[in-house]
Amino acid sequence: MDIHAGQDGIELGGDWSFAFAIGQVDAGYDSAAALAKAGLQIRSCRVPGNLELDLQANGLIGEPYQGLNILDLMKYERAHVWYFRRFSAQPKPGHNAELVFEGIDCYADIYLNGRKLGSTDNMLIEHVFQIDGLLAGENELFVHIRPAVEEARKYEYPPLVGAIPNNYDSLYVRKAPHMYGWDIFPRAVSCGLWRPVRLRYMPHERIEDAFLATKSLTADHRRAELLLHFRVNIQDGPQDVYELQIDGACGPSRFSQRHRVPFIAGQVKIGVDQPRLWWPRNRGEPNLYAVTVSLLKNGQTVHGVRLHHGIRTVELRRTEVTRADDGEFCFVINGEKIFILGSNWVPADAYHSRDAERIPRIVDLAEKVGCNMLRCWGGGVYENDTFYELCDRKGILIWHDFSMACAIYPQDEGFCRRFEAEAIKAVKRLRQHPSIVLWCGDNECDWSYSWFSEGKDPNQNVLTRRIIPAVLQQYDAGRPYLPSSPYISPEAFEAGSDDVLPENHLWGPRNYYKSPYYLGSRCHFASEIGYFGCPSPTSLRKFLSPSKVWPWQNNLEWNLHSTEAVPWSSSAYGDMRVKQTANQVRELFGVIPDSLEEFSLGSQASQAEAKKFFIEFFRTNKWRRTGIIWWNLMDGWPQISDAVVDYYFEKKLAWHCIQRAQQSVCLTFKEAAGWFQDLVVINDTREDVEVRYTVKDIDGGEVLLEGRAVAAGDGVTQLGKVPYSGAVKRFYLIEWDGPAGEGRNHYLAGHPPFDLATYKRWMIAAGFESELPK
Repeated sequence: MDIHAGQDGIELGGDWSFAFAIGQVDAGYDSAAALAKAGLQIRSCRVPGNLELDLQANGLIGEPYQGLNILDLMKYERAHVWYFRRFSAQPKPGHNAELVFEGIDCYADIYLNGRKLGSTDNMLIEHVFQIDGLLAGENELFVHIRPAVEEARKYEYPPLVGAIPNNYDSLYVRKAPHMYGWDIFPRAVSCGLWRPVRLRYMPHERIEDAFLATKSLTADHRRAELLLHFRVNIQDGPQDVYELQIDGACGPSRFSQRHRVPFIAGQVKIGVDQPRLWWPRNRGEPNLYAVTVSLLKNGQTVHGVRLHHGIRTVELRRTEVTRADDGEFCFVINGEKIFILGSNWVPADAYHSRDAERIPRIVDLAEKVGCNMLRCWGGGVYENDTFYELCDRKGILIWHDFSMACAIYPQDEGFCRRFEAEAIKAVKRLRQHPSIVLWCGDNECDWSYSWFSEGKDPNQNVLTRRIIPAVLQQYDAGRPYLPSSPYISPEAFEAGSDDVLPENHLWGPRNYYKSPYYLGSRCHFASEIGYFGCPSPTSLRKFLSPSKVWPWQNNLEWNLHSTEAVPWSSSAYGDMRVKQTANQVRELFGVIPDSLEEFSLGSQASQAEAKKFFIEFFRTNKWRRTGIIWWNLMDGWPQISDAVVDYYFEKKLAWHCIQRAQQSVCLTFKEAAGWFQDLVVINDTREDVEVRYTVKDIDGGEVLLEGRAVAAGDGVTQLGKVPYSGAVKRFYLIEWDGPAGEGRNHYLAGHPPFDLATYKRWMIAAGFESELPK
């Protein structure tokens, strides 16, 4: 919500100063003068920022992501840090003054001109402090950040709670879970003013809240009913008349309504004829109405807000369990089922002050690779506003976890109150975005009950079964909710098997990508599934020490960047993950290459073929399968991982193969049934599409199939058959064109092992030469 009338302020980012001290220190400093008197060295820094980046800028540490450097930074977890700056500002008549911190990491005391304004204990949400009467012309803003690892020691840890060893101190601390070390991020607990800080003037009479929701949409899409929820702050003199003026426009479609305001809160019903609907990618335009809500006093505007609204309905049709012949997990937008092709969204950077600059490029990659959904994974943060605005404009759906992952979180009253306050702020901040189509309680916390509590029922989790549903019922009742991912319903818990889950995370043994584990999965929807891919030699040399680039065996830098978050906690994990990467290469090619260049090629090829297969396996079984959200699009730090784009924005081979596999109209082969394979065309648009196609064996150019056909809208159409033998290794090039445009795909037929040199030759012939790792 953009405040646009009767409000101004001062951005307080940019140049700041800081000091730090490790260990037992006097925590009573409340000004820069107190720091100087204590003899602490004052250094320059930037806000938004993170402590480690400030230290690097001052020459106190090296590049954190290089080699093993990040391990040396753990000593700063126990640092007290003081940030401060001066600014000029006076009180403004008729206005309230507020200090707004969009992100403070994490436990902090805030002072203005030596007076304590308050404290914070949550990195993930905005904090606002009223400062009426405290501005003094020349002002000093002073922030003391206390070590989160020390604050964590102040809580009790009853037997119910649980996490992996190096995440235990995160359980009571409301920071991004990944910061304590994950299999995709290092331990980088960090602290700082990681989002913008500003002084805001708000008129005394103003709109405090305005939320516009789509209440209903007729089946023929000819009329929508909207509902504006509002709260205003008015002085309400006996002769004063207050009104709201609501105006919305999207191209030629417009609505306008004036509403008398007899009280500080209320609702306004708005009818829209022939609405321009918001659609996800490949289903229509993501139309957004520009809406202005103005507060009028005696006919004169005193304040207003601007917002964007997408008129759309959303439904998640799902069953509690699935069996061989029934069950469902399907998103429905504006009454139409949508097949999901998505990727998991992880934080853009391990140091979150750098997220904002990276997000636009990453969302652009998601759009270009053909995703219509991004899943905001529960190990991260509630993202920067730019992320949601881009998804709104591009028609990319968002599945949004609350920020909890892979743990059994505290259930005591104090923690529940803190989490409820967080959930309310997050929901109210994000609910206007039409791209968000699902709130999910957490990532894998239901599974965590079997990992850490000897099989207790996850349906006893009050955070996801009581608190979040109550928050959503009050503040955003029109959006679906899933308690966990994967969600273990009472029926599923009673069944005692993941095979009955309609939505699942398909990790398993990470062996050959066509193994029975993958082919035999029953789930309708996979919200996590992945395969490792080594970055290119060029990228590896950017973050590994020259002597540690190769070989990978017994290599601590490979282990750390694979990711062994903290060696003392899980000393075998990084080594295990590197070996898994190597074993996946051997599964497809029969050998583990002994040179860096061939290893990178083999690893990227195995990842590309695996993820391409996962996507096409789900798509060719549409609507028994209803979506796949593969893991994952982008790395948040340099590593060997499942991501298809590395930290330096270099695309792996998998990105290019996925781009072909996710075309809205796509030709591929179903898995063999007996001695034949079916060529099919998948059409994710609602209209029938004519295609003219050719299938060639890339060796020799033999044409195996060719013809014309009509691809049924929202369906899978069989086009023909080719002979199949697992003993015969072939590479099929599939090409097509038609009114919807040209397309190209490939299919690797036969049983492994394949010859890596031959595979490289095939891929070059198929047009992938420039996409191979270098």
